[in-house]
Amino acid sequence: MKPALSPDTLAQRRDLALWAHERLCAEYGAPFPFFSTKDPLSELISSLLSHRTRNQDSHRAYQQLRARFPTWDQVRDAPTAEVEEAISPCTWPEQKAPRLQHILREVGQRCGGPCDLEFLADLPIPEARAWLEQLPGVGPKTSAAVLLFSTLRRPAMPVDSHHHRVAQRLGLIGPKVGTEAAHALLDALLPPDWDAQQVYDHHEALMFHGQKCCYFHTPACGRCVVAARCPFGQARLGTAAQLTLL
Repeated sequence: MKPALSPDTLAQRRDLALWAHERLCAEYGAPFPFFSTKDPLSELISSLLSHRTRNQDSHRAYQQLRARFPTWDQVRDAPTAEVEEAISPCTWPEQKAPRLQHILREVGQRCGGPCDLEFLADLPIPEARAWLEQLPGVGPKTSAAVLLFSTLRRPAMPVDSHHHRVAQRLGLIGPKVGTEAAHALLDALLPPDWDAQQVYDHHEALMFHGQKCCYFHTPACGRCVVAARCPFGQARLGTAAQLTLL
């Protein structure tokens, strides 16, 4: 087991997270409108289709699936080959089709019949996430996405690859912390009384920064609004350039 952060280190990282939050929210125009209006079960299916898939392709796969099978019960009971054909725009449809059907069957069994996952609104967030993460193929990112992005609008924070990269370069998490492990560590840096909009803004702001400035290759540190306190950016810019950012 890794040693816990010291109180001083935790306090420093919390301060840095809130400082970066304010800067990045101002830079990208928070508050951000929620992009999804899906119910939680639909959001779960959509999230699973999006794994390792470009947004436009996963969206097309989801739309084709809904057009062909208007209800999730129909998806569950359809021949797997037909589900696979419907979601063909996403990556690995041959793996995702049987998994979706397995999940829909398991959700029904655990709920004792039809289940829309609306009951997750009444569970404490750790319990709601644990319930979802018992489903095959559902990890921290998906459980948080279901709670935050769906109509439940609950303050659980997903961490995608862009968010993870920005957090790592800022020093909010260590250099060897993976995306899944980052969820609990980054969540612990946010105020516990934040509502869903604030958590969503934090996620979106860091994600946008990864997409628009803190690129995987050749990040644009010279125009980065958080470079003054970013160890990665400081190392790239050099001491002289750092001073002009303070």
